[in-house]
Amino acid sequence: MSSRVWFITGTSSGFGLRLAQSALKRGDRVIATARSLEKLQDVVSCIDPALRDNLRTLQLDVTDTEAVLKAKADEAYAIWGQIDVLVNNAGIGLPSLLEEGGKEASILVVGSRSAWKTEIPGIGPYSASKAAIHSLTETLATEVAPFNIRVLLIAPGSFRTEGIYGQLYHTSNPIAANNALREASMSKFKSVAGTEKGDPEKAMEAVVDIVRGEGIAAGRPWPGLLILGEDAERDVRDKCNKVLKALDEWKDVTCGVNFD
Repeated sequence: MSSRVWFITGTSSGFGLRLAQSALKRGDRVIATARSLEKLQDVVSCIDPALRDNLRTLQLDVTDTEAVLKAKADEAYAIWGQIDVLVNNAGIGLPSLLEEGGKEASILVVGSRSAWKTEIPGIGPYSASKAAIHSLTETLATEVAPFNIRVLLIAPGSFRTEGIYGQLYHTSNPIAANNALREASMSKFKSVAGTEKGDPEKAMEAVVDIVRGEGIAAGRPWPGLLILGEDAERDVRDKCNKVLKALDEWKDVTCGVNFD
């Protein structure tokens, strides 16, 4: 199997770092990006020295201007003259890197089970942003399919990655009536770190299997949507059952609003 070139955003830790490591171990090449040169040095130090010839790093802040991002995309493409797998792991995708048609390419977008599990106080802004990413990715999959580009939406549950619960809780605009709810929510979030059951290395090994069509993915069709984690599987099923229940109970109203 020919060596693929992966372009991965957000590789300084978490899923991005594990994905880069897994792809390199399979003989693929990786362009790893992070927001700072210091973080990129940390990425290199985490990679087996025997694999570093297939690793290139690129400073990339996904909040930069469109012109800066376009220049970074051109710089990345020039490294090996191709991008086969684009991984949106840091909030933005650069589909202009991909060749239109010809060799099959893949776009991977890391979403979250939080787009399905939204009934948690304090998670509103995060789950709303992930739901938007999910919708955008589903549309993107349709738009790029004619160019022989596959899209995989990854929705992980709770995984033991670095700093995922390290963000400060936003408290600059407190409402007194929410004090008890806020305190309970803050306490819950502080208690999660280190207790997650999901293994990020296993998760990213599965993703690389899918892209390469080997291991657990051998002989299986491209999934389009990949739910990762027992908690995510449970939450997605709960949401689906909730929606189906509403449809069944209110079918007469749902289907009774057409013109006579």
